[in-house]
Amino acid sequence: MLVESYDETGGEVYEMIIKQIFQDLQLSPSIKDMKVFVDPKEVVFILAMKMDRTSNTTTLNDVADISYNKSENQTTIRVNDENYLPNILKILWNKKGRENIYQPNRFNIAIEGNIADLNSLVIDDPHENLKKRIYDSIFRIIPEGFRIIRDISEDDIIAVVCTDELIKDEWIKKGKEMRDELKKE
Repeated sequence: MLVESYDETGGEVYEMIIKQIFQDLQLSPSIKDMKVFVDPKEVVFILAMKMDRTSNTTTLNDVADISYNKSENQTTIRVNDENYLPNILKILWNKKGRENIYQPNRFNIAIEGNIADLNSLVIDDPHENLKKRIYDSIFRIIPEGFRIIRDISEDDIIAVVCTDELIKDEWIKKGKEMRDELKKE
């Protein structure tokens, strides 16, 4: 991690804040590298982080058996790994409506009709989950009052430029340079 600042003490304080937030959110192992630029005179805060790789997405087909009973016109999902049950239910409720999902017991879910597209339904995406946690950490790290934020993230690099004034083109340029440096590493 590199914290660049014209105010040496301020840079050290921000390094401490970032380390503490990452420890609290258990993000340290998930970040490969990070660059931060703080300038209290210009009132700008730029942060770029490179995410580590995550495991693959989990589809419904990976953790459940799906079958269709033609005589009852009902699709049945038999959940094999109950750790995913809350995600499965939440996604099905959002997709089909809570009133259309019937759960006769802990491991079975029934839906009226032949629902053919369920096999590839993503029920857990570690990459997106990590991204959400990183953005949560960023909003904790950004200085108080810096409400003007430009997200310049790309691929596995999360990057933001923040200020309490209008964002200058030179700050965007610096943020993109920091982001591109992390891409090369």
